[in-house]
Order: sequence, then structure tokens, then C-alpha cells
Amino acid sequence: MDIATIIGFVSGFILIILSILIAGASLLLYVDVASAVLVIFGSFFACVAAYPLSVTRNMFKYLGFIFRKYKYDYTGVITTIVSFSEKARREGILALEDDIEDLDEPFLKKGIQLAVDGTDPEIIKNMLFIELDKMEDRHNSAIGFFNLWAGVGPAFGMIGTLLGLIQMLANLEDQSNLASGMALALVTTLYGSVMANLFLLPMRTKLQGRHDSEVMMKEIMIEGILSIQGGDNPRMIQMKLAAFLPPKERSIFEQTAGV
Repeated sequence: MDIATIIGFVSGFILIILSILIAGASLLLYVDVASAVLVIFGSFFACVAAYPLSVTRNMFKYLGFIFRKYKYDYTGVITTIVSFSEKARREGILALEDDIEDLDEPFLKKGIQLAVDGTDPEIIKNMLFIELDKMEDRHNSAIGFFNLWAGVGPAFGMIGTLLGLIQMLANLEDQSNLASGMALALVTTLYGSVMANLFLLPMRTKLQGRHDSEVMMKEIMIEGILSIQGGDNPRMIQMKLAAFLPPKERSIFEQTAGV
């Protein structure tokens, strides 16, 4: 579980509640089921209309990506690739055949297998980048869904406010309920803004971060696979792949690996 995500959502929601209480208002004043249904489900089904059902069906899978903690072991992958390159230079690339089955990462496993099979480097590069591009398409659909949802959420909040104002203006003769009617009409705008800015936009950003990390991992693998097949010096491969790492992580890796 990604604790930072939970802390952010819960803390933000608690601050909103505290702000209401500090202002001396009643929490019940901000509770309206009809407004919540309109904002949440109305905006959601607007997104359903914009995207294929295959994207909508994977909603719980996307939420899992958001709340689950991921650790991309870049240095571990680089170390594995370098060790493979050392063995390939000593014994030939066919010697990697026995080590392929021990790889847990399917993308790396596929690339090394293609190299061992003697596939042309350009074909390997094209095949792996096609797979990477398709993965990016899938990820961008999920990111785009949450981005659109964050955009239409406040719009449906405004729709709810307009509906409330119409109902209020239709009953102008009842002066005693004008103030409460106006407050209730504005609740939907509040719901839409909170849903978009506290939940949906952070979710979109979290998915984008996961996507960027996975793309970088696969780019490291592609570069490493092509370098192994090209017979590059293991030390040069190590230095080349270390360049993908952020400065702090790169410095630690270089000290550990003795680059």
C-alpha cells in the first residue's frame, strides 16, 4: 500500500472538515446525497461515453496501481544486464540460454531470448519498441480517463448548482427558503471541486508517475539488450545504463558498482 497516497487523501479531507468546524458551521449543511450522486456518477458516465468500455472495465485495476506501492529496481536490472554482458563476452551470447529462464521480467526475458536466437538488432529494437509503444497507449488511456474525469467533475458541480438555482427561482414567493436554497445549490460546485482537486488530479499524476517509471525501466532494458548483442564492453554498458538514473541514485550505484 502506498502510504503517501492515503495520507494525502485523508489529510486533505480532514482539513476541509476542520475548516468547516472552525468556521462554526454545521457539517450537515454540506451534506446532500442528490448533489453527490450527480457529481460523482454524472461525471463518471460522461467519461464512459468518451472512452471504450475496455478502459472503464479496468477501473479497479487502475485504482490498484494508484494505491499499491511500486519499487522499480533500476540498479538491480542494470546489474543483471552487466553480468549477462560479461558472460556473453567470455563464453559467447549462446551461453545466456541457461540464464534466461531465471529472469522474472518478461520484457527483458523476451529481448535476451531474441538476442540469443541471433535476431537482427534492428528487428529486436523494432519489436521491443512496438511493445513499449502499445504499453504507453494503454497507460495513456487510463491517465486520460482520470484527466477527463477531473475536468468534467467541476462542470457537473456547476450543472447541479444551476439546477438548484432554477428550482430556487421557481419558488421565489417562499422568501424564507431562499438563503438555504442558494447554499444547497452551491454544494454541488463544492463537491465537484473537491473531487477533482483532492482526488482525481492526484490520481492522474500518480498514474503518470507510474507510467514514466515503467517506461524508463523498459528503455534501460532495451538499451542493455542491444548493447549485449552488439558485444559492447561490460564497463561501458554499465556506465551507459547508469546515465538513466537520477543523480543521487546514480552516485550511489556508481560507488557500489565501482564505476
